[in-house]
Amino acid sequence: MIAVDTTILIYAHRSDAAEHRAAKDALERLAEQHSQWAIPWPCIHEFLAVSTGRAFGEAATPLEDALMAVGVWLNHPRCKALHETDRHLSNLAGLCERARLTGGAVHDARIAAICIDNGVKEFWTCDRDFTRFPDLNSRNPLIPSLHESAPPHYAVRSEM
Repeated sequence: MIAVDTTILIYAHRSDAAEHRAAKDALERLAEQHSQWAIPWPCIHEFLAVSTGRAFGEAATPLEDALMAVGVWLNHPRCKALHETDRHLSNLAGLCERARLTGGAVHDARIAAICIDNGVKEFWTCDRDFTRFPDLNSRNPLIPSLHESAPPHYAVRSEM
């Protein structure tokens, strides 16, 4: 199962984001697959807070629209919302202790623990902070691997 982070959701939702087309395409590819995919509840909460918050100023998403976007994702027949399990505290503590996390970084550990507890095989995010959790395979789906063809909207930059 693939789980999706807040960054992908924000970019897919916000047409004014430079990464919009790539994120929207990634979510559409995910939705077309025959396997289950997921969004951790903390990512849903964070999506609602960020998209409707002051980071976008006057262009903030109205709450009704943000809730509608979440509803569309969660109503997809193979999408599910992930939450804490009975193992959560133990795994959260282990992740925080191993990565020596405190403060705001515990939020990422919470998401990682939820994904691990729910059997997520790959976590799609644009946030490199998730590399602190070797038990969670994180990937930025907006950057094609060498084994994938680059989508038409993907611009390769040359240093020459």
